[in-house]
Amino acid sequence: MKLDLPTPAQPLRIGTRGSPLALAQAFETRDRLSAAFDLPPEAFEIEVIKTTGDRVLDRPLKEIGGKGLFTREIEDAMLEGRIDIAVHSMKDMPTLQPDGLVLDCYLPREDVRDAFVSHDVAALIDLPQGAVVGSSSLRRRAQLAHRRPDLTLVEFRGNVQTRMKKLEDGVAVATFLAMAGLRRLGMTGVARSAIDPDEMLPAVAQGAIGIERRANDTRSGAMLEAIHDGPTGQRLAAERAYLARLDGSCETPIAGLADLEGGTLHLRGEILRTDGSDAISDRVSGPVEDGAELGRALAMSLLDRAPENFFDWRTS
Repeated sequence: MKLDLPTPAQPLRIGTRGSPLALAQAFETRDRLSAAFDLPPEAFEIEVIKTTGDRVLDRPLKEIGGKGLFTREIEDAMLEGRIDIAVHSMKDMPTLQPDGLVLDCYLPREDVRDAFVSHDVAALIDLPQGAVVGSSSLRRRAQLAHRRPDLTLVEFRGNVQTRMKKLEDGVAVATFLAMAGLRRLGMTGVARSAIDPDEMLPAVAQGAIGIERRANDTRSGAMLEAIHDGPTGQRLAAERAYLARLDGSCETPIAGLADLEGGTLHLRGEILRTDGSDAISDRVSGPVEDGAELGRALAMSLLDRAPENFFDWRTS
């Protein structure tokens, strides 16, 4: 059956958040679809949707809810038919989609590493005793507190530009961003150094873009299949199964990374107490087709070693 492709008169509507990075990811998606089907850019329409996580900037993420803060309003728009597909940073995505929506398209994964950002200090290891470091990421804060308990950690929310302004204003001497985001924005010069995953394991799905659609939208499904990156999907199948078994949210400091080596998948994971007082890590390897099962097995290994209430930030 011939695919009914979008046209400038009836464009495919792409939902996204409105930050410069979110827009860059939406435009990358549009450009890949445009190239795959030889369509003009005008056959696509970018629809900016403000989410709860974008509106509430004066409180830590853990105080206003868990996963879904940056996706819920976009998914509602898709279920209501106001947009056709949604472009997401995968590290923001809950492990379960609302009924009627599916997430089965991933673009090629970018650099997974965290970027160390500072005007005055070259690398994480060079931070002076007692330095003030800003981050809104529970995972990064817990990893820093575990590795450098002498540091003073402060809340640091906002997009790349907002965080850079906070550094200029002296709110902190350093912060962290994702190398993937800086690459997509053409701002890699902002990073003083990239942190090796052996030193600081990244967030689950960091560097990956996912594209969500309605389950019954066969046109969008066929179009997205043409730009789906298989290896990224294989890696995220393991990472997201691992996260789902841990019941990961914005209140749980969890890190994880899958790598492919031929037909073998290697998965590393780390869970931490919110205050950084304890960390548990492990790794598993196996056939790539068993990725989801490997993810669940790694999660169970970590949970079996974790004391009760290990993740409970309210009692830390």
